[in-house]
Amino acid sequence: MDLKELTIKAERELAPIFSDIDRTAYENTAKVLEAFRNHRIDSTCFDGTSGYGYDDKGREALDRVYADVFGAEAAFVRHSIVNGTQAIAIALYGLLRPGDIMLSVTGKPYDTLEQVIGLSGTPGNGSLADFGVEYREVGLKDGKVDFDEVARELADGGDRVKIVFIQRSKGYMTRPTLTVDEIGEIAAFAKARSKAYVVVDNCYGEFTETREPVAVGADLMMGSLIKNPGGGMAESGGYVAGTARAVELASYRLTSVGVGLECGATLGANKSLIKGFFYAPHTVAQALKTMHFAAYIFEAMGFEVSPRWNERRSDIIQSIKLGSPENMIAFCGGIQSGSPVDSYVAPIPDAMPGYTDKVIMAAGTFTQGASIELSCDGPIRAPFTIYMQGGLTYESGKYGILRAAEQLMDK
Repeated sequence: MDLKELTIKAERELAPIFSDIDRTAYENTAKVLEAFRNHRIDSTCFDGTSGYGYDDKGREALDRVYADVFGAEAAFVRHSIVNGTQAIAIALYGLLRPGDIMLSVTGKPYDTLEQVIGLSGTPGNGSLADFGVEYREVGLKDGKVDFDEVARELADGGDRVKIVFIQRSKGYMTRPTLTVDEIGEIAAFAKARSKAYVVVDNCYGEFTETREPVAVGADLMMGSLIKNPGGGMAESGGYVAGTARAVELASYRLTSVGVGLECGATLGANKSLIKGFFYAPHTVAQALKTMHFAAYIFEAMGFEVSPRWNERRSDIIQSIKLGSPENMIAFCGGIQSGSPVDSYVAPIPDAMPGYTDKVIMAAGTFTQGASIELSCDGPIRAPFTIYMQGGLTYESGKYGILRAAEQLMDK
């Protein structure tokens, strides 16, 4: 197979899709710029605070910008949130009380939430289960939400169902990522039958469409700043956005009851968070183009990919079923060798906190673990699927993908 000729063919056929991605990026960029203007972002917003962090102008302005752009009543953005898992945990602990039920309607959540919920880990560590929260889940049916079973669970749980939980992205599963329209349908269905908060793990989904889950009925959504909304500029952090009451309750878990969002020194992080949000729509567009290109190349090489190269996307993740541990190692080696940082490193499978299987990762990133940058990972378990995401620029993402393709061809 001639990769040069395949690349030319891929980019020719992908041109209309790339054009559509650019239109989405423009619309989202316009919303960001309008919010910057409305909330008077200026150079004084870049100044950091220390100590308690009272009256941090930049922090407070960015919270309002996030809320406006995402279609939420309120939001908070903090560089001190260590990852997406913590952002989700802040929301869950903020809303749930002893005796409540958390109902996941998209099957089992991402692996790193297992110990938060209490599905694994040591009893007494402080999981939701330790605090008397009951967890239930409804598996997907043919890759879609099973509305009949959700209705039964809502009826059975009654007012005890406090959270209807939705994971937008596929995680380490093969099901399709949910679109914003689909999330809106789930939210409407749940609200017609319960008083529950609809809570969405929005990781990997921001700016892939022109609306976000809180704009179509979700009460709360959370994500990581070293994924989409940080635009490749944020060095750390996470956000929570949604209705005013849900955000308020989550803020009490972020700090403490009675403090909420009044405190929180930014320590010089404001500029990178604000600048990253400005870049985010464009950076996400670059990542989407990179993933479409990857799907085209590896599907042409005979691998099963999801989504396919010409399918609509609502996140920046591309799964590729590689069929063996050896292929996973070769693939990750190619991605790593095409990275701007640590390109000489050879990825190997190893145990990682929060995961039940050994995991292999390739991430030659400027920010450690940043999955808005080209990276890939996957648990070493059948059917040996790798999950890749990101790409700060389409050109560098394309280079890394072709390196991975070469590694698989040389096996």
